[in-house]
Amino acid sequence: MVKGFYKRLLPSPPAVDFVSSNGKKLFLEAFQNGTMQGFNSLISYFQTQSELTYCGLASLSMILNALAIDPGRKWKGPWRWFDESMLDSCVPLEKVKANGISFEKLVSIAHCAGAKAEPFRASHSTIDDFRKYVTKCSTSDECHVIVSYYRAALKQTGAGHYSPIGGYHVGKDMVLILDVARFKYPPHWVPLALLWQGMNYIVESTGQTRGFLLISRPHTKLDMLNFLDSNS
Repeated sequence: MVKGFYKRLLPSPPAVDFVSSNGKKLFLEAFQNGTMQGFNSLISYFQTQSELTYCGLASLSMILNALAIDPGRKWKGPWRWFDESMLDSCVPLEKVKANGISFEKLVSIAHCAGAKAEPFRASHSTIDDFRKYVTKCSTSDECHVIVSYYRAALKQTGAGHYSPIGGYHVGKDMVLILDVARFKYPPHWVPLALLWQGMNYIVESTGQTRGFLLISRPHTKLDMLNFLDSNS
């Protein structure tokens, strides 16, 4: 047998495997409570990152397709479709493959792809803000949340990671992470407060905390001008 890894054992607690009996119970309760509204559109386009450093790109392309945003250019044959290879407008993919992607660059790519992206650094936000936006996007299919967190906070192996939030259980205050590194960990529920701790880790290369992105339908021209002005 060739040496390597076939998945990792999901540390539980703190996580709850989505397909476990408890995970299914959490899903049913959250669904009945109306906080899984964006789940169906996300799960329809759930993908595994194609490179070890493409977690941000995989998360974003999954959400762009879930929001039915037209890339305006062909993917393969006559088809216009988002996957990671279509997110090369603002940042060369070879750089992402070599070094991963920063929080700011992912925001830029989302804008270039035609989405509205609102970034929130953990250091400039609060857990109540995070919970508010998770609730907002879990009770609607008009926006989705990408979290940037440090895996160690969840007792998982690896360092920084991006993945979308698939839903929220209000009573347990737990979020469903649709982990795009599906070769490593399955989708899983985690306490929102613990995920918030993971977003408060400092990124050594920038000296800033991680955070979350609110991604919604295409921005207006005014949104784009404001974004460009703020980054000029």
